[in-house]
Amino acid sequence: MSEENRLGDYLRARRELVTPDDLGLPSHGVRRVPGLRREEVALLAGISSDYYLRLEQGRDRNPSAQVLDALARVLLLDDTATAYLHQLAAPRPRSRRRPARRPAVPPATAQLLGSIGLPAFVTDRTLDIIAVNPLATALVPTVRVGENRLRSFFLDPAERDLHADWSATAAQCVAVFRRRLGTDVDDPRVVRLVGELSLASAEFRKVWARHDVRPVVDKPIRMNHPLVGELSLTLSKLDVDGPDGLALAAYHAAPGSEDAERLALLASLTTTGPARRAEPAQWAEPAQWAEPAQWAEPVRREASGADPRTGRPENRLDGPRRTT
Repeated sequence: MSEENRLGDYLRARRELVTPDDLGLPSHGVRRVPGLRREEVALLAGISSDYYLRLEQGRDRNPSAQVLDALARVLLLDDTATAYLHQLAAPRPRSRRRPARRPAVPPATAQLLGSIGLPAFVTDRTLDIIAVNPLATALVPTVRVGENRLRSFFLDPAERDLHADWSATAAQCVAVFRRRLGTDVDDPRVVRLVGELSLASAEFRKVWARHDVRPVVDKPIRMNHPLVGELSLTLSKLDVDGPDGLALAAYHAAPGSEDAERLALLASLTTTGPARRAEPAQWAEPAQWAEPAQWAEPVRREASGADPRTGRPENRLDGPRRTT
């Protein structure tokens, strides 16, 4: 979405996704454009074709609320997308560039990660993972501190193999990402992330071009886990209080279900000896946030010396280490 014409870009993208059949319009002859023609949108919205053209081209950026509601009706936008359309058309105050800083996970949220007993992690507004518990990494190996969920979805083949509904799940991730950003798309980290994924993934370019926006809601997730088999889980997200736009995500299953039993089995395989607490958040330096994360290396075990109590080699998973 260009900084200069966000409203026009959005109108054009949504217009191309609505067909005449969707609105009960006759469709005759060869259509040179996907979706609706500009004049069809204008006619159905009750505005002139010239005015709608000016909106798409960015030559008029102050449509009334009534015009926006009419366009939303023609473009079949739901409540979330309609609110987003109004947000795009609202005047944006000139803001100073915010200095990069480390987001802080509230102590209560960090405590929850260690005691919840479910796979859980915390992301910032750009979907960078800033805190995670061991069970979440055991369930989804790319869920590690410093990873980015969008980058993992579209650039890691293992993520595609893990998710049975990869296309739908990845598209939902992009739509939630765009909704969380709102009109604040000029963050350098966002620009670099979208540019990187657009160059590296045709699937991302296609989904990003749709301009879908969706609210953060519970969603079903189906996985083919290499240790415990098929899993049908729910991914729930809760906003974390504070100015940083953090969200806590947790996977869970219906109580008493086979999926809950398999999740419990994974937890038992993950926990060895005394119950493990969530690893403390390992923060990336601000200057490193835009660099591609080193997320592609598989989890491996390596000898790390002898256990002084048993004299036997001690094995542990690579990953964030707790400091004292």
